[in-house]
Amino acid sequence: MEHFVVSARKYRPKTFNDVVGQQAITNTLLNAIENNHLAQALLFCGPRGVGKTSCARILAKKINHQEGHDDKNEDFAFNVFELDAASNNSVDDIRSLIDQVRIPPQVGSYKVYIIDEVHMLSQAAFNAFLKTLEEPPKHAIFILATTEKHKIIPTILSRCQIFDFKRITVKDTAKYLAYIAEEQGITAEDDALHIIAQKADGAMRDALSIFDRVVSFSGKNLTRQAVTENLNVLDYDTYFKATNLILENNIPELLLLFNDCLSKGFDGHHFIAGLASHFRDLLVCKNQSTIQLLEVGSNAQQHYAEQSQKTSLPFLLEGIEKANQCDLSYKTSKNQRLLVELCLMQLASITFDGEKKKSKNFIVPATFFVTTQAKKSTVVQEPTPKLEKPKFVAPPLPKPPITTPKKGKVSGLSLASVRKKQEFLKEKQAEETQHIELPTEDFKTEDLITYWREYVTALEQKGEKIIASILNIKDLNVQGTVIHIELPNETMKIDVERAQHALLANLRKRLSNYDITIQTTVNEEIQKKYIFSATDTYEKFKEINPVIDLLRREFNLDIKN
Repeated sequence: MEHFVVSARKYRPKTFNDVVGQQAITNTLLNAIENNHLAQALLFCGPRGVGKTSCARILAKKINHQEGHDDKNEDFAFNVFELDAASNNSVDDIRSLIDQVRIPPQVGSYKVYIIDEVHMLSQAAFNAFLKTLEEPPKHAIFILATTEKHKIIPTILSRCQIFDFKRITVKDTAKYLAYIAEEQGITAEDDALHIIAQKADGAMRDALSIFDRVVSFSGKNLTRQAVTENLNVLDYDTYFKATNLILENNIPELLLLFNDCLSKGFDGHHFIAGLASHFRDLLVCKNQSTIQLLEVGSNAQQHYAEQSQKTSLPFLLEGIEKANQCDLSYKTSKNQRLLVELCLMQLASITFDGEKKKSKNFIVPATFFVTTQAKKSTVVQEPTPKLEKPKFVAPPLPKPPITTPKKGKVSGLSLASVRKKQEFLKEKQAEETQHIELPTEDFKTEDLITYWREYVTALEQKGEKIIASILNIKDLNVQGTVIHIELPNETMKIDVERAQHALLANLRKRLSNYDITIQTTVNEEIQKKYIFSATDTYEKFKEINPVIDLLRREFNLDIKN
């Protein structure tokens, strides 16, 4: 059997043109070589599997090639020294390396030292390496590679030219995987390659490993279904179906879908986080200029565009907020499944019954689905006249009249009972308005002012001095049946509106006119004309200067109204 070479080794870049997704760095290194402007200490840092070590090997080979000589067999491997700092991290290892640096190359111009995972060096090893790194021989070039730049001491960083490798985009990864599939004679769907690229999370080495694994599972035909089944990831169709159920307010089916995902081994955290990302992708599809931010295949893009037309912008924004809040609370929750189920029920209740709901965490009641199911069963069942009559048929119960308040009995805990109570109250109020004619006799303004003063006096005797002080207005502005009151602030306006019902009831009854109303407005620029008592005047002065109260207590003075 022929020895199998994994794709990560078989398709490892041999030139800078083969490196995927790092064009800015490869162009910089090529220009530095051509212009003889290459630093003697380079630091390659970035995530795993993005081409750091590959670029270091390509650079080591490239700098020893002489102009006019292009022998492919001459790779100068004996001029390249690789050191794994994860296992060779002691001071003795670095001292041995420093001793080798002094020896010039026998062939070629440079000796290149590649130190991988350099952040694993000990503090003493870093200190022993400082002098040589700062002033190396002319024939030596150091290339340090690491995935954790923050662990390298600043004195090392200041002596290196730093190159930050970025994560490879989903688009670039899928494009390179399509090239490899073509090279191997494999038929691959675009959506399948995009799923592999997303699973790799920006690392080309991981993408190639996943590609080999999926090819071993599905053979020469790579489909989206085979990839999702092998990688155990939630397919786009799951989130498309969940969103449709949410838009239909179908909570029972939505909970069954979530339970089906859990039974397949998926985590609830994974499900709700993926749903939030799905809402984000739908939001991206709302605008043609941002649709390029959607990192999926062409077939999936069409499905996203179709479903985005069914969703509104407020729904997506609220859905993202609720799903994100559930995502943040998931790890600290003691009942994680219940947390996700509550979130799903709230999501499915966003578009229920228009604007009638008031609570932010509103959930469609279970009785709604019982009623809906009963209606469906009633519609489906058709009468069958050929059925034999039973031996005993109970007489039908008499239906109560529609106009009387005693309509069909409903559970007091259901929405239907609330609606019936509201309808009954409206009918009762309408009947009372029709049969009772309230008097609207003419009255004199002087009588209204007199009754007003008597009511204010009664309030003072009851001890309600604050509202009595506000209502003790010197000049009442009466226009017809409307009493206009201007107040200097909103607080006094609220106090008057609370007390006006009892005041109006008193005035209407004594004047036999039920059209009398009070209209209050706030005008901060006016000087309020009130009749202040001696106590009110003293309290005002004390508010301006608190020393007055000290003076009153010192001389034992009394305030008389």
